[in-house]
Amino acid sequence: MSDNSIWAEGLLCFYEIFKYLEEALDRLNHTLLSELDIKGMRRTKAFEEDLHFYYGRQWFENDYQPSTAVTAYIDYLTSIERDNPNMLAAYIYHLFMGLFSGGQILRKKRSLEASLKFQTPPANNGKQQGESVTDFGEIPIFKLKKQMVDAMEHIAEQLGEEDRWKLIEESKNVFRMNNKMIRTINTNRIVLKKFCNFALIVVPAAAAIYFGYKMISNINNNQ
Repeated sequence: MSDNSIWAEGLLCFYEIFKYLEEALDRLNHTLLSELDIKGMRRTKAFEEDLHFYYGRQWFENDYQPSTAVTAYIDYLTSIERDNPNMLAAYIYHLFMGLFSGGQILRKKRSLEASLKFQTPPANNGKQQGESVTDFGEIPIFKLKKQMVDAMEHIAEQLGEEDRWKLIEESKNVFRMNNKMIRTINTNRIVLKKFCNFALIVVPAAAAIYFGYKMISNINNNQ
């Protein structure tokens, strides 16, 4: 993960997905999903800062087009938003929890790799460039995680049992969609897949499944 070209391609891979989800939060700010819009969590601008750093200030204008896999992912999210927007909660929860968990581990790993190679990452106003997407400033990560879990549980409490189970099933699909997109990337697919699996899949998966079943169990016990 010390290879910046791999890191940058991973950022480009997920930029459009996070952007779509954050725009959906704006469109659906009158729904239950608004509870997942935690202050300080949004990453679109951070992704763009990093992409400017790695690809140049004009990267978006240089004939950039999302890949076919990214477009298919967004089309799928669009269909969910149209048919049952509450199911977008699965994507918001897993992807952001991925950044809160595995993303922080990868941030520390990249910093350690750089120090071992006696490399000093460029900084701007004391902020390390190219690492904005995993930088939440002074906001404690544990606080973001707790707020996300609490919001997800509260949303589930207000859904019917059928939709709660649908939400868990859609959570599994988050990982399938991520893997489909990752497999289309040209730059060192094996390493990049390990990165994405670790940062956005493996680390939050156990917690997600645990909280999902715990959430439904608690709700059913209280009914």
